[in-house]
Amino acid sequence: MRLELEEASNWIKLFAKKVEANKSELNELDTAIGDGDHGTNMDRGAKAIVESLSKNDPTNVSDLYKDTAFAMIQKVGGASGPLYGTAFLDMSKAVKNGNIELSDLIQIGTDGIKRRGEADVNMKTMIDVWQPISDVLKSGKLIKKDVKEALDSTEDMVATKGRASYLEEKSKGHIDPGSQSSAYLFDTLVDVLGENN
Repeated sequence: MRLELEEASNWIKLFAKKVEANKSELNELDTAIGDGDHGTNMDRGAKAIVESLSKNDPTNVSDLYKDTAFAMIQKVGGASGPLYGTAFLDMSKAVKNGNIELSDLIQIGTDGIKRRGEADVNMKTMIDVWQPISDVLKSGKLIKKDVKEALDSTEDMVATKGRASYLEEKSKGHIDPGSQSSAYLFDTLVDVLGENN
């Protein structure tokens, strides 16, 4: 299964809308174990994505992902901008010479986040959503239940990377905000694909 330009564009625009609609929730989650500004930062990035796509009107998936990456890098503060930006930039490069399978695309994005953040699964970061989703896509269709399970798994983890790691055991019992914004990304992907993808 490959995401063509129209589907990919719908996906990114739906993600931006979802982030804007849930800015307060992201800030609340981040207040518990971070700086309290993940929603504000992501909202700024979402607005920049929408503006960039309407101005540039990308004609291929590579440019779409590249515009998304630069909007995130330039407008999202903290670690999230570079992490999301790296994921989408790597995805852009991967499809430059031809579209690839969605499962491979998301794994490339995941690997970019791992490399940039020097992190892996079970560290209570956005990788704990990206990697399970990538794994699900390799084995078949993605449904919202898969996204929720990946997100919920972060609640009982102790953060060993990022701002939340300063809290050590106290980070347990909270959903990771970066994982929540990533869950919005993949929820909207399911919206585009349909639950019977």
